[in-house]
Amino acid sequence: MTYPQGRLVGSLAAVQMVGGVGNGAGLAIGALLVKDVSGSSGWAGTATVMLTIGAAVTTVPLARWAVRSGRRPALTTGWLIGALGALVSIVGADLDSLPIVLLGLVLFGASTASNLQSRFAATDRAEPRKVARSLSVVVWATTIGAVAGPNLTTPGARVAGVLGVPDLAGPLVFSTVAFAVAGLLTFVLVRPDPLAPEAGAARRPRVSPWPHLRGRALTAVVAIAASHAVMVSVMSLTPVHMQDHGADLEIIGLTISLHIAGMFALSPVFGWLSDVLGPAVMVVAGQVVLVVSTVVSGTAGHSEPQIMAGLVLLGVGWSMSVIASAAMLTTAVSAEARPAVQGVADLAMNVAGATGGLLAGLVMAWRDFGTLNAAAAVLTLPVIGLVVAGSRAAADVARD
Repeated sequence: MTYPQGRLVGSLAAVQMVGGVGNGAGLAIGALLVKDVSGSSGWAGTATVMLTIGAAVTTVPLARWAVRSGRRPALTTGWLIGALGALVSIVGADLDSLPIVLLGLVLFGASTASNLQSRFAATDRAEPRKVARSLSVVVWATTIGAVAGPNLTTPGARVAGVLGVPDLAGPLVFSTVAFAVAGLLTFVLVRPDPLAPEAGAARRPRVSPWPHLRGRALTAVVAIAASHAVMVSVMSLTPVHMQDHGADLEIIGLTISLHIAGMFALSPVFGWLSDVLGPAVMVVAGQVVLVVSTVVSGTAGHSEPQIMAGLVLLGVGWSMSVIASAAMLTTAVSAEARPAVQGVADLAMNVAGATGGLLAGLVMAWRDFGTLNAAAAVLTLPVIGLVVAGSRAAADVARD
């Protein structure tokens, strides 16, 4: 029987549309909420750190659960933990308690783990020549909700007024509902489960991912992690930089929306190009775009249009790099080891993002936004070096 790959991709895409609303709303106000509760810009970067730590500590357990029981229960659980986290953050904001807000953001990060693993779920049964395209459709679906999410700051403030909580906690109400609905849709729609063991089948043995992290697989993991670190470090402090220069919440929300559109809107194009040109070409192209984005943002000063342009390019470079790297990883590893290695890739991605967000706050407190962008651009160099070295090694083998 032919596996209904189209139905699987469509179901995962529908979930991403809804879940993207919650993620977008949280990205837009997380740093501002922490700054407001703590009373210090120096703490603002910890919002992204907490979100990415939450994703990091849940991604490997969720990947292992997916191997044992299937993608559906693992992804559903991640979304529901995210909903709980958004609710805890609202309570923390209402109590003016920084520890509770940060705890909520850690739990919130589990939604990111489900979001990321959904793209790999789309490749579980995909044809090898269409891996990047299947993955990119699910990534693209996040666009609709993720672009809308950051623009919920004003409606969120109105909801907050009705509920009697601080204005900045209002968008997290939308996150709570969106994640809960995403979990429900995952449980209902992701059938048949692409990883669920067949009835009567022996329990799958645990596969160690570490022996498989070499060659193209290692290059892919480094590219995913470094690209995410560049994106998170710049994006997470952009709202603070703009607010410090007098931008209002609507402009900040629009900037983050445009950034997220850059991350997701052209995903199918980049997936197709990755399948046609090869993922290595697209990874290098993505690194070049990331460098250009840091130059544009880092020299913007008070110019809101230039900051917006830089953030759009930042999202585009991230999209090119991460989609191509994920496709490279998927095709470089055997099917039985793939979920475990993908879990390590997501772990590396989130640890890199958490580190980038933490260091970004310190760099901003020490110097300025331009310095932050310059430091982020340096992270592209090892990725380009690994891809070029791998391509040369492959060419040498082909000649021999």
